[in-house]
Amino acid sequence: MRHNIIAVPALSLLCLAGSTGLAEAQPASAHGPSAMVFTIAQGSGAPTDTVLRASTLSCAYTAEGTHPDPRAACDALNATDGELNRLLAAPNPSRACPMYFDPVTVTADGVLQGRRVAWKHTFSNPCVMSTTLNDNPVYAF
Repeated sequence: MRHNIIAVPALSLLCLAGSTGLAEAQPASAHGPSAMVFTIAQGSGAPTDTVLRASTLSCAYTAEGTHPDPRAACDALNATDGELNRLLAAPNPSRACPMYFDPVTVTADGVLQGRRVAWKHTFSNPCVMSTTLNDNPVYAF
């Protein structure tokens, strides 16, 4: 009988220690995981647009995917705090672009910091896209 009384508190302590260990095993990050697909397409955002380039990016414990510089892209993506319009900058004033209409659309689809996102932005031509993204690592593929 005496063994049962001691066994119950010891078992309770083991359960408590085990659940504490599980809580510590979770990632200590301000951002949730991200798994995104980025595209650059010729056209104004219609489903029939021709995709010129695409890249995948996963920002969980490590940065990985088909993106050529996943760590820099994950850092830039996390800096947006979920507002992908922050990827866009004022166009570089030292770079002049021709005034013709040849639309290019960039998209981002997937999970960003644990939330579902579907974002797209259309530029009037590739030059305007390049100067507005201003060498942002997310679309440098």
